Amino acid sequence: MVSKWYVLCTDPRAEYQSAEALARSGYEIFFPRVNRPDQRPGSGRTPLFPGYLFIKIDESAEFRPAFRPDHRVSCWLSFGDVTPSIPDDVVDDLRQRVDSLNGDHGLWRKYRVGETVRVVSETLESLAEVVEEAKSPQAKALVLLQFMGRLVPTRVPWANLQPVEKQPEEKVRLPRRTRGRGRWVKGQHPGTASSSIA
Repeated sequence: MVSKWYVLCTDPRAEYQSAEALARSGYEIFFPRVNRPDQRPGSGRTPLFPGYLFIKIDESAEFRPAFRPDHRVSCWLSFGDVTPSIPDDVVDDLRQRVDSLNGDHGLWRKYRVGETVRVVSETLESLAEVVEEAKSPQAKALVLLQFMGRLVPTRVPWANLQPVEKQPEEKVRLPRRTRGRGRWVKGQHPGTASSSIA
C-alpha cells in the first residue's frame, strides 16, 4: 500500500477543529503551526498556512475518503482536474523547518540592517535606522534614532519597532481652471482654443 500526502482546504477558521476531528477518525494529519511573539499568552500557536491541512492517504484506494460534517473539510486543493500529491521528503523538510522556526522564537518580524523603522513608545515616536538587528523578540535592536536633529545610537526593545509604510506616490495636480464662483482662469475656459493649427 502506497500512501501520499495531499492538501485539504478547511472551512474558514476551522483548522484546529478539522485537524482534531480528522485525527480522531484515524487519518494521519500534518498541521504546521508556529509561535508568534505578539500572541496573547495561552492562545497557542498560529497556523502557518491558514485554511489548509496536510493529510496522508492511500493513493491506490479506488475512492477518496468521504468526510463527515464534523471534519470541517471544504475541498481538496486542486488545480483544474488535478489534485497533486506532495512527496514525503517535502513534508519532512517542512516539519524540520517548522521545528527550527519554533526553536528560533517562532514567526517574528526581523528588521534588516539599514532598514528605516518607526520607534514607538509611551513617550516617544520617531524614525530610526537599524544598525544591529534584535536576536530575538525579547532582545533590543541597535538603531540610529532621529532626535532633535541628530542621529543618536540607541538600543530599543524589538516590541517598540514598527515597519515604515511606503509613502503613497504624490498625485499629479492639474492646474486650476477657475478662481471660484464660475470665474475662469485666463485661457482655461472651454470655449477658448488653447492652440491654433495652421
